[in-house]
Amino acid sequence: MKLTSTRENLLYSLEIANSFAGRHANLPILQNVLLRAHESGVEISATNLEVSIKTHIRAKVEETGTFTVPARTLTEYVRLLTNDQVELSLEGNELVVRSSGSETKIKGFPADEFPVIPGIEEGHTYLIKAEPFREAIGRVVVSCAKNEIRPEFSGVFCRFNSERYQGLLMAATDSYRLSETRIPLSQGEDVDVTCIIPGRVMNEIARLIQLGRGHEGEENIRLTVSANQVAIRYDTFEMVSRLIEGRYPDYTQIIPTSCKTKGVFSVSEMINKIKAASLFTTVGVNAISFNFDPTKKQIAVASHSTQTGEHVSYIETEVEGDAQSVLLNHRYVLDGLQQIEADEVEIQVTSPDAPCLVRVKDDETFQYIVMPIRQ
Repeated sequence: MKLTSTRENLLYSLEIANSFAGRHANLPILQNVLLRAHESGVEISATNLEVSIKTHIRAKVEETGTFTVPARTLTEYVRLLTNDQVELSLEGNELVVRSSGSETKIKGFPADEFPVIPGIEEGHTYLIKAEPFREAIGRVVVSCAKNEIRPEFSGVFCRFNSERYQGLLMAATDSYRLSETRIPLSQGEDVDVTCIIPGRVMNEIARLIQLGRGHEGEENIRLTVSANQVAIRYDTFEMVSRLIEGRYPDYTQIIPTSCKTKGVFSVSEMINKIKAASLFTTVGVNAISFNFDPTKKQIAVASHSTQTGEHVSYIETEVEGDAQSVLLNHRYVLDGLQQIEADEVEIQVTSPDAPCLVRVKDDETFQYIVMPIRQ
């Protein structure tokens, strides 16, 4: 194997693949990337057995061949190079990396020891604008459960072209809060299809879209859903992941359909007030009181702790309906607000024990629901 590539193209593909090279006590080769040089170009692949990635590099190939080397070592070394041209060649069980003024040898393993990278199965394929999809992932993935006691809660529920919404509907919940967002499809079959994509995979998709912005200038990603896997094609890479098995609960039952109190506030101002109040909450409870006063046209944000003291601040704003007080976990509220790009947001409250709904006023494309702390 012998090839020459630009440092920029090589590093870009290595950074894409690097995070998929996983640690595995019984399979140390999973820490490696697979280099495959053939007549038409070069592929770099990595897998952790749950998720696989394959990227394509434009390169001059003088000799075809395959080999695997530690992903982190090769990525960090190429990042330190300053010359634009990088030559890779195979000598025995070592990959030789040459650039102007430097040469290094990295030990690796034969390619036949590397796990087989699964191909993309036939399924339902959709085109989605890349940047709105990345933003939508950020809005929902914060609500995924951090553990896998209930595996389906650690993923993002995706539903394509349902009766409820002709497009892509995405939702996530950890049973304490719920995010739901909607984005249109550029192209896709008019069939009601559902799947649960692991939250960590969604984070990687968002990261890869961010990396790919401006690289090839593609507007859409291609997403294929089959019975057992989801595949993403974008820019120079394609990624395949297993889906989470199981049935996602009917979360629509907890979405409030009416409310007794509405408050409108500036997102940036409310974030500031919540951060101040969070300094005076009991560790582990994170409780902040939101008091709605339609007479005074204000929302009071209050907290107290036996260790640190107490705090209250006010937002002068539009409040409609009944005077109410609700106790919420400030971390959950902040997680939702920090995903909203609008200037103003509406919060809807029914009672101290009922779910609270946060959304951009007169906009149903994103809903964030927080369960209250029982007083």
